[in-house]
Amino acid sequence: MAGLHARDIMPLGTFKATATTVLKNLNENRQHLVLTQHGRPAAVVLSPSEYDALVEHQRFVAGIREGLADAEAGKTYSLDEVAAELLEDP
Repeated sequence: MAGLHARDIMPLGTFKATATTVLKNLNENRQHLVLTQHGRPAAVVLSPSEYDALVEHQRFVAGIREGLADAEAGKTYSLDEVAAELLEDP
């Protein structure tokens, strides 16, 4: 896992013993934590704000990809078509 520091990695047993403190620190510092089991990565814990940012980024990228696919497939509208749609009464 590239770019990790020792402070970003914790054995699962240590996490269990200090969960309240660790979660408080995650929420205050918008960090993430890799939990290990038998010395191997087993899970990643994110603060709620970091998780929200990750999901928002994924949705943004998916929207861009969908738009590019539509453009490549010719699913486009002219400026006049868009303006007419916007001016149309609901």
